[in-house]
Amino acid sequence: MKSVIICDMEGVIQEINKGALELFGYDKEELIGKKRVSIFSPGEIVIQNVLGWLEKANKEGKSLVKTNFIKKDGTKFNAEILITPNFANGKDKEQTGYCGITKEINEDVNIPINFSTKIFKGIAITRGGFTLASILPMIIIAILLNQLNSLSIINTIISITGIVCLHIFGNLYNDYFDVSSGTDEVNNEYFNVGDKSLILRGAQISGGSRAIELGLITLNKTKKLGNIMLLIALACIVFLSISIFLETKSINNIYGIFTIGFLGLILTYSYTAKPLRLSARRGLGEFVIFLTFGPLLTLGSAFAMTNTSLDITYNALKFFIFIGIPLGLLTTNILLINQFPDYNSDKKSNKINLVVLFGKKLSRWIYLLNLVLIFLSTFYFIQEISKFIPVFNYNSFYIIFSIIFVYGLYIFSGLFKYYDSRKLINYNIHTIYYQIIFCLGLVLTFYI
Repeated sequence: MKSVIICDMEGVIQEINKGALELFGYDKEELIGKKRVSIFSPGEIVIQNVLGWLEKANKEGKSLVKTNFIKKDGTKFNAEILITPNFANGKDKEQTGYCGITKEINEDVNIPINFSTKIFKGIAITRGGFTLASILPMIIIAILLNQLNSLSIINTIISITGIVCLHIFGNLYNDYFDVSSGTDEVNNEYFNVGDKSLILRGAQISGGSRAIELGLITLNKTKKLGNIMLLIALACIVFLSISIFLETKSINNIYGIFTIGFLGLILTYSYTAKPLRLSARRGLGEFVIFLTFGPLLTLGSAFAMTNTSLDITYNALKFFIFIGIPLGLLTTNILLINQFPDYNSDKKSNKINLVVLFGKKLSRWIYLLNLVLIFLSTFYFIQEISKFIPVFNYNSFYIIFSIIFVYGLYIFSGLFKYYDSRKLINYNIHTIYYQIIFCLGLVLTFYI
């Protein structure tokens, strides 16, 4: 008997025959509506080939390939699979998924893994693409410091390297603790971009990286890699401190980066780690994300990247604190909208974030509130911009950010309508775009 598996458009298994259960070694209850067909393939093949196979099936009506599969017990075998588009409601209706008919074959099948796939594997494991949430605010601070002729290029490079490593440390430890606690195991409704975005193609945007589930890395290696990232981040702080002292002949900035760095490290670790597990404590997780990707990041960047000694007073530092408010809220909204598909699994694992606390329907308004606060705080700190850019063009700023605000309302309208639907993924993607566009728009107004 041949193996026949039917999945939806996101790969979630909908139907499976006896032949497939015998071939792969699973029970039906383990798979239907719970697992995705990606668990049958080596992770590198999933990253490199699967989307291409599906695109060919959509274009030509079928895709016949020879590949390697994995049984439940970890045994690998060679197989031929015929992939066809599936239309459960009739071919005159919208496509509902794919059908895969598999047979084991007695021949060697070798699928070369490209170097680019190895890179994408690393990005998938570390969720490296999301480090833009750290890099973009630092670039904005660097530009402002450059306007004052007080930017240290060397310190900027060291600072960004350290923060990226610290961010990746957080991502890896989040995966480690979410897998260890069973949070990821019960999450069957997470979002993967698939082919819905050219920029984010194949990216995992909720429910963790799933790198361990795909076999891209083991649980223990995830923790070890996280520790390596942490050590590099700590080394960057040491080198940065030496460089700062040589340039400023002062310890003010060193005191600032050590204080903020220590607080950021504790919050990053405690976000998912016990005993605090802040991400599960009724909104504290969202506040931590706002703080670490907002005011702490922008203030720490100012201490780290300048070549002059900063006075540790509120008046001297308030601009760098306030510019972090909208930037932190942008990242918070990414986290918030990504909690919607994870609602059921977060609730089961007692991860009480804002969406679990208030429910999906009410949480829509938190997104809008954050959106409004983003712009109110932006308009507030922009009044101080003349200290950095004396000939700042306010008219251009108002025009650009009015357009950006309308874009934000469009995203909210999608969340409002599809908050309990798989169609929401399009607006999760746009929320990530929104952060990038907002930051680029801000940079643009500095130069117009």
